[in-house]
Amino acid sequence: MKYWTTMGLMALAATTTLAAAPAHANPDLAKAKNCMACHAAATRLVGPSFKDIATKYKGQKDAEALLTTKVLKGGAGAWGPIPMPANPQVSDAEAKTLVKWILAQK
Repeated sequence: MKYWTTMGLMALAATTTLAAAPAHANPDLAKAKNCMACHAAATRLVGPSFKDIATKYKGQKDAEALLTTKVLKGGAGAWGPIPMPANPQVSDAEAKTLVKWILAQK
């Protein structure tokens, strides 16, 4: 009986750990959060490509915080006259994860 209880607790702990882990940024997360409606990996759509964003902000110490705020609250003027809308469907953790992934594009 003790064996099954221990195994059940281990399974519960593993499930809880997986559920609490942050989302891994990749194109699937960007698609799921609707980023791909305006952005693409290497070409400009409505907004700049992820590659262009990474190039523009490369080496800027505050880039991650600045871009995380833009993902969450929107912004205007950095890439032309079309504003980026706020993204209420994106959590703070998801925004940070997405921005880290975007800044790693080459």
